[in-house]
Amino acid sequence: MDVMTATHPAHGHPEVIVREGPYTVAERDAVPDDGLRHELLDGVLVMSPAPTPRHQRAVRNLTVAMDRALPGELEVFGSPIDVRLGRSTVLQPDVVVVHRDDVGELGIVGVPVLAIEVLSPSTQLFDLHRKKQLLEQAGCPSYWVLDPHLSELTAWQRSGGRYREVARVSGTESWTATQPCTVSLEPSLLLED
Repeated sequence: MDVMTATHPAHGHPEVIVREGPYTVAERDAVPDDGLRHELLDGVLVMSPAPTPRHQRAVRNLTVAMDRALPGELEVFGSPIDVRLGRSTVLQPDVVVVHRDDVGELGIVGVPVLAIEVLSPSTQLFDLHRKKQLLEQAGCPSYWVLDPHLSELTAWQRSGGRYREVARVSGTESWTATQPCTVSLEPSLLLED
C-alpha cells in the first residue's frame, strides 16, 4: 500500500494522507473513525483533517442560501455526508444538492444535481481536479467552487458530457444561478460570520 502525506508548510503536520489502492467502498467503510474525513476517489483513499471555522461558516452560508431557494423535490446537505458513486468512489462534497429520492440510509445513493466545494489548502488540488472529474463523469449537472482566500465563486455546468465554466465572480460581485434553482450569490457575503 503506497501512502503519501502532504504537509502544511507553516505547521509541518500532515494535512492530507493518500493511500493508493485500489480500495472498495466496503474497505473505506471499515476504516476506524480517527477524526479525519475519508473520501474514496476512484479507488484511492484520501484522508484530510477537519476544516477551519472560516471554511465551515462558508459551508453553512451556502447551505442556508440553497435551502431557502430549492424546490420541494430537492434537498441540500452540508458535509459530512457520503455521496456513493459506485464500488470505488465515495465523495463528501462540502455542500450537496440531491433529489430527495436519492437519500439513502448510509448517504446519497444517486448522482447529485449540484456539488459545491469550499477550497482548503489541504484539499484544493483534489477539489479542482480529481473530484471535479469524477463528478463530471458521473453526470452531476453542476459543480461550484468557493475560494475563501480569493473571495471567488466559480461555477461549471455540464454540457455535452463536459463541464463548462458558466460563472466566475469575486468579492461583492453577484451571480444568479438558474440551475438547480434560482439563487443569487455574492462571495463576500458567503464568507461572513
